[in-house]
Amino acid sequence: MNLAPEQITGLLNAWAEGRHTAAEELFPLIQRELHKIAKEHMRRQEPGHILQTTALVNEAYMRLAGSKAKRWKDRRHFYAVASMAMRHILVDYARKDLRTKRGSGKSDLPLEEATAISTEPSAMLVALDDALRAFAKLDPRAAQVVELRYFGGLSIKETANVLGVSPATVSKDWAAAQLWLTRELKANGNEC
Repeated sequence: MNLAPEQITGLLNAWAEGRHTAAEELFPLIQRELHKIAKEHMRRQEPGHILQTTALVNEAYMRLAGSKAKRWKDRRHFYAVASMAMRHILVDYARKDLRTKRGSGKSDLPLEEATAISTEPSAMLVALDDALRAFAKLDPRAAQVVELRYFGGLSIKETANVLGVSPATVSKDWAAAQLWLTRELKANGNEC
């Protein structure tokens, strides 16, 4: 069944307003797009990752369903938020994987330790997440641009729409974020 984007947005809004059946109606309609987003995330993971694409979709959808804040401007915004949820899931798995490899029970891996084994995709993902979190403290909007563009797969125009700023502002933030993150990762021994 093919629904118009407005119909999907309508179901997203109904879900946000507390109509639980909307989430059940919505999932089969958006599952293909979520699978495409998850596949892109999994493409960046090391072969043999514990999560499969479908499991990542399901876990992200469960997180979104359990979230209290369910306000999406439209379907593109929802897909961007779903993509961010997938990124957070993969980062959580990467941190756990690195702790397991080190035999550590620590809950967070400092950037310095992550960069020491940066040849591993898990380490690079953790280092990127740490760098993005640090950057968000300096420039929250530009960090959101990275989240939406890189992880959410949105265009400059779509990102501008979600953030309520001009495309020129998004382009400026995107360029600044790329420069800062690249410099930060290289300074800590990570190549991106």
